Parts: sequence; structure tokens; C-alpha cells
Amino acid sequence: MPEARPAATVAINAPLDAVWAVMTDIAAYGEWNPFCYRADCPSPPKVGDPIKLYVRWSNGRTQTSPERISIVEPPAQDGEIRRATLGYVYEGLPAKLGLVKGRRLQRLSQEPGGPTIYDTVEEFAGPLVALAGPERVREGFQRHADALKVRVESLS
Repeated sequence: MPEARPAATVAINAPLDAVWAVMTDIAAYGEWNPFCYRADCPSPPKVGDPIKLYVRWSNGRTQTSPERISIVEPPAQDGEIRRATLGYVYEGLPAKLGLVKGRRLQRLSQEPGGPTIYDTVEEFAGPLVALAGPERVREGFQRHADALKVRVESLS
């Protein structure tokens, strides 16, 4: 079965808790996020909550993506490293038909005295993965990551 894993990473010069606060303030995405210019979801998100993402591709076109929160792991110590994870799964018609499955993870990690590393990946699988546009998703994720860095660092 075809698979794709578009991803993006950025180092943010701020405490992990500050990054997590911006990531989980879903209602404020429109203030800073050029890729996901709006998102409808209860804040803070909880596992099982629906989340509707309004995405703007680099060509200016927009689309909505129905998702469901699947992972909310708030900041916690893991040995020397502090970590947090937010994840959701795609619930659009292609997923319901088994044509494109998608699971997005947004992970944070911070070593003592270091920047917070934001890492995101979409795990696509299914016979129509190519139509999901993995490269345009990767480009959108990078715009999201870069904007998250700017937002958090401007608040810190």
C-alpha cells in the first residue's frame, strides 16, 4: 500500500511550555498561521474532540479538513528531556472509504538549556496517497513550523 510521510522541523528559542501553549490555543491559529489559517476545536483540545482545519496551500487555494484529536500528551519530563505531543487523524470521505488514511503528529522536545524542537509529520497510507499531495503538505507544514517559531519567540 502506498505511503508518504511529509514532515517539517524547526528549533524555537523558547521554553517548551510556551510552544505548547501556542500550539494548543487552536482558536488563535488565524492570528499567526499561514498554512492553517483557521481551526475549529475546543481549547484546550482533548482526545476525541473534532477539529476542522482550514488550510491555505502555497498557490492560494483553500480547503477544509475534518480531523479528530487522537493524542494530547502535555509537557512532561522524560529523563533529561522535556516532551509533549499533539496528534489527530483525518476523517474526510477518502479516509472513510479507505482511500487515504492520515495521522498527523506534532512533537516537542527540549534538552536542558537548549531550544525547543518542533517536529511534525503526517503519516499517509492508502491507494490514493499521491492525490493527497505529500509535497504540498510538506511545504505547508514548513510554513506552519516557521510561523510557530516567529509567534512563540515574539511572545517570549
